[in-house]
Amino acid sequence: MDIARILLLLVLVNGAPILARNLLGERLSRPIDGGHLYRDGRPWLGPAKTWRGLAAALILGALASPLLGLPLLLGVAATVASMAGDLVSSFFKRRLGLASSSMALGLDQVPEALFPALVLAPFLSLGPGEILLIVALFFVVELLLSRLLFRLGIRREPY
Repeated sequence: MDIARILLLLVLVNGAPILARNLLGERLSRPIDGGHLYRDGRPWLGPAKTWRGLAAALILGALASPLLGLPLLLGVAATVASMAGDLVSSFFKRRLGLASSSMALGLDQVPEALFPALVLAPFLSLGPGEILLIVALFFVVELLLSRLLFRLGIRREPY
C-alpha cells in the first residue's frame, strides 16, 4: 500500500506545475534561475522551471499527503525531494545542451522518483527492492500519463 500512495503523491506533485501553468497561463511564471547563465553560457535550469510550478507542487503535496495517509511533514519532504530531483535533472540537461522542456529518457524520471523514495525509505521501512519498484513504476506511469495528457491538450510535449 505504501508504494501506491507514494506513486500517487509523486504523480500529483510532478503534475502540479503543469496544472498551474494551464490555469494561470504566463502569470507568476518567474524562472527559478532568474534567467541567469551558468559558466558554460547556458541557463542554470531554463524558463520552464518556475517559482509558480514549485509552489504548486508544494501546495498540492501538502494537501495530498494527509489524504493519502502520509504525515504532512513527510509528504512535504517527499515533495521537496521530488522537485529537487526535477531541478537536478534540468541542470544536467542544460549542461548536455538539451533545450528546456526537451526529454532525456531516464534523466527526466529517475531523480524525481529516486530522491523522494530515499527520503521516505527510513520512515516507511522501504528496502532497496521497494525503492527500485517505485522508480520503475514512476518511470512507466510518467511516460504513459504524459502521452495521455498531451492528447488531452494538457501537456505541451508528448513524453
